[in-house]
Amino acid sequence: MKDIMIMEAKILSILEQSIAVKKAFVEANAGRIASTAKAIADCLKAGGKVLVLGNGGSAADAQHIAAEFVGRFAFDRPPLPAIALTTDTSILTCTGNDYGFGDIFVRQVTALARTGDIVWGISTSGNSENVVRALSYARKQKIATIGLAGKGGGRMAALCDHLLAVDGPDTARIQEAHGLVGHILCGLVEELMFPDKIPGVVSDP
Repeated sequence: MKDIMIMEAKILSILEQSIAVKKAFVEANAGRIASTAKAIADCLKAGGKVLVLGNGGSAADAQHIAAEFVGRFAFDRPPLPAIALTTDTSILTCTGNDYGFGDIFVRQVTALARTGDIVWGISTSGNSENVVRALSYARKQKIATIGLAGKGGGRMAALCDHLLAVDGPDTARIQEAHGLVGHILCGLVEELMFPDKIPGVVSDP
């Protein structure tokens, strides 16, 4: 019974910490989040696409975000062009084997990204070499960049047009905040792209 009570207290402590990190970040960065959402919507309205990338849990976040755009988030609407560069095992293993793990994303960005697109990197440290290389290439090609990172943004900070860096105490809390930010951005972009399809909203005649 004592062990259960200790674990319950730990669970509540983790919950409170997670909420505090998210609340502090969103309150301090609402304007940045809004401008990032507008940049994504403007890109998609102009015929561009979003390429999302990251490692480990950030790879899962990249796939989650791409799925929300291509599928749907809050309501039915046309699909939006987004690609997670973490899913093609043949490309990842071929590039990793022939060139090195540091090039698994930049090779794909070189092949797929064009001016007018967005390259969206996710890294809790902001220093993942393969993410940094992809963002650096995009920057040199004048392709817009977004970064979801941890405190300060690491090496990604200087490479992102829109940087959202969460000041969390550890990787887990930063990733939890990234998930929230991803959902907020998906919802805002959906509403900016399809205001006439928002449930309960009647368009002007």
